Amino acid sequence: MKIIIIGGVAAGTSAAAKARRNNENAQITLFDADSDVSYSGCGLPYFIGTEVEGREQLVPRDAAFFKQKYNVDVYTRHQVLEIQPQSKVLTVQNLVTQEIFQERYDKLVVATGAKSVVPAIEGGNKPNVFYLRNVINADRIREQVLTANPKSAVIVGSGFIGLEMAENLTARGIAVSVVEMAGHVMPALDQDMAVYVADHLLEKGVQVIVNDSVIRLEGEPSVSKVILKSGKEIDADFVIMAVGVRPNIELAQKSGIELGPTGAIKVNRKMQTNIDDIYACGDCAESYSLMTGKPLYRPLGSTANKMGRITGDQITGGDLEFRGILGTGIFKMFDMAVGQTGLTEKEAKKEGYEVVVCHNIKPDKPEYYHGSEMVIKAVADKNTGKVLGVQIVGRSGVDKRIDVFVTAITFGAKAEDLFHLDLAYAPPFSTTKDPVMYTGMILDNAIRRGRVLMTPAEVQEKIKNGEEVKIIDARVTKQYEKAHVEGAVNIPQENIRKALDSLDKEMVTVTYCNKGVTGNAAQNILINHGFKNVYNLSGGYKNYSKNSKK
Repeated sequence: MKIIIIGGVAAGTSAAAKARRNNENAQITLFDADSDVSYSGCGLPYFIGTEVEGREQLVPRDAAFFKQKYNVDVYTRHQVLEIQPQSKVLTVQNLVTQEIFQERYDKLVVATGAKSVVPAIEGGNKPNVFYLRNVINADRIREQVLTANPKSAVIVGSGFIGLEMAENLTARGIAVSVVEMAGHVMPALDQDMAVYVADHLLEKGVQVIVNDSVIRLEGEPSVSKVILKSGKEIDADFVIMAVGVRPNIELAQKSGIELGPTGAIKVNRKMQTNIDDIYACGDCAESYSLMTGKPLYRPLGSTANKMGRITGDQITGGDLEFRGILGTGIFKMFDMAVGQTGLTEKEAKKEGYEVVVCHNIKPDKPEYYHGSEMVIKAVADKNTGKVLGVQIVGRSGVDKRIDVFVTAITFGAKAEDLFHLDLAYAPPFSTTKDPVMYTGMILDNAIRRGRVLMTPAEVQEKIKNGEEVKIIDARVTKQYEKAHVEGAVNIPQENIRKALDSLDKEMVTVTYCNKGVTGNAAQNILINHGFKNVYNLSGGYKNYSKNSKK
């Protein structure tokens, strides 16, 4: 059997390795138009920064390695020009010699990856405008940073790559401005969590511009000024375009391979396309959501490796199948980690769920053992209690918690199940009630026990609309006098029982404290004394103040 794989990064090389493990007799050939294979694309920003010293750390394998270890023939700088499915023949060009030849296959794997979105911007082709997709791109940006002595850079886009580049260029002493077309940075997050990311960028000296876009890059022969739609001008010694990627599907499309609604190659759970003996995997192929069952395009190295392994197994007679993804992601930005999995609040509402939302602000471990605060936003289905999605920001412990949530959501956990998890505890690692468990308690209280939450956005909407609502600040007077929710009255928790007769049991009432715990205690007192419509402010005043700075 002759297996040909087009593409040699995460998915393609994983498919080759698994196919060889299953079948020692197959002839396996891999073509890639690039000079490098099997590299760590997610590590490229740190190579441009100060964390990775040499490119060999990110490109540890070459063609010789794959021949020696896996008996796989890898040809770099070879581009597949055409697929002829009926005759099972490929047309290939050697990009070094320009020779064109044909190759026959029995099984074909399309792993052509993704490519950077190139916006139509005047001046976008100037020599100091860069995209970061492969090692050669990183080499060029790094050379610019090390040899041109730049003082300023503009990053267009605030996704994973954009914000990782903001950190790494800042580490090089470069003044960074981030321009985002959407209403907030990191559009994959809900706005009430993205505000924590934006504030952290500002704390680190990064200029953040949202609700704006680049219309022109000025300067000759290189960019020296970035012109925004708003009319704002930003001086820049170079520009990083990080506005996203799209699947590299032109070759597949010309061959009659069907695309899905996301624009990526449509595959089934066996990674098969609509054409017999042609498979697709990695960033060129569609995934599907475990939450909705709908097609999902989320190009990540972790998913690409998984898809590649399944493909390699399938083409050699195995039974592995793709089970879908939650769209989990995590990235580091200076000393903040940002993790997300499942559905955001916005996505869940769009899918028709009646959602319950909580903001849990807790340290990752006890403060006496250097614990630092995390903000966990969890979204659950009010009708079933199932956890739908989680977003976390914090300085430490984020990776551990997001993976616990991922596992729980994957196996259909309800909010109440989170409290019952037997998680590891010792002061160097966690609090006695881990933040994951506490999140489950808050959600379960809201879903099943009548301790309903109100988000900062909902409170602000009521205030804006002039609705009749009693807002009770249950903190000590000193904290109230320093700052409080507009229109709130100060009744410290220990005084609430004494004030019951002065309060209207029928009026919508919102209680709050700093982070939510004392607010919940005040809420309990009122509910237990017959108050009908009592809400606790989700995340307390800390979360409210963060999200009311507009």
